Amino acid sequence: MKTRPWLLWTLAFLIVAAAAVYQRMTGPTYPVRGTAALGASEVRYRLLTSSDAPGDQEIRLAVPDSRVQGYIRLRRTPSHDPWRELPLIRQDDFLVVQIPHQPPAGKVMYQVFLETGADPISLTDKPVILRFRGAIPLYILLPHVTCMFLAMLFSTACGLQALVKAGNFEKLALWTLAFLCAGGLILGPIQQKLAFGAFWTGWPFGGDLTDNKTVVAILFWAAALWRLRKRPGSRGWALAASVVLMLVYMIPHSMLGSEIDYTQAVQGQSFSG
Repeated sequence: MKTRPWLLWTLAFLIVAAAAVYQRMTGPTYPVRGTAALGASEVRYRLLTSSDAPGDQEIRLAVPDSRVQGYIRLRRTPSHDPWRELPLIRQDDFLVVQIPHQPPAGKVMYQVFLETGADPISLTDKPVILRFRGAIPLYILLPHVTCMFLAMLFSTACGLQALVKAGNFEKLALWTLAFLCAGGLILGPIQQKLAFGAFWTGWPFGGDLTDNKTVVAILFWAAALWRLRKRPGSRGWALAASVVLMLVYMIPHSMLGSEIDYTQAVQGQSFSG
């Protein structure tokens, strides 16, 4: 039975959409969410892990019970800073604290404690890491996200068509590589520069996993396109490149990304704010 193209494209879209949600929710920039038992009530929390605020980053917890107080323990990371404690300030039904602003790629690890007169409890088992970055305008962010999503869509569709031996592999490979280069080698570095002050922090200049995995995917798709032009029926190359791109895409975004090393003497001034 002949495979209907719209079925393959629908399946490709669903796969890519699911992968995008998974990557977003498992990445280091996704807020830490949960609930903590405090006496007879529960506190729902959402702790930020990424900030583009121009000043201090506010952490706000909804805690209607006025008997509840708390504090935050924090320090820069990686650093030799001692832990600091800042009180949570009550504002109506909320407890609020400001985490001191850091330069782009600066990180602060923090842990929130709440109490009602008894021993304080921590909302999380271990400190949460908050990374500061520069603001990225939507006219850069949206085209970047769109290009990377379309690259994944064309790649997945090409892989599915390779499985059923249908479609124009070379054309899909060309579109995949074009969107990868636009999103990963043009818009990606611009976004990186705005966020962290450097166009490229992957190999050979550093170990940024996002930059490095983009290069791996582009090299595989460039090789697949070259092979498909030599032998149009080489569906194994299309399938392999599609699988590689999906695997590197599943690596959480921003892992091993830019960070300031506060242990160095030049950047080791006291934690201010």
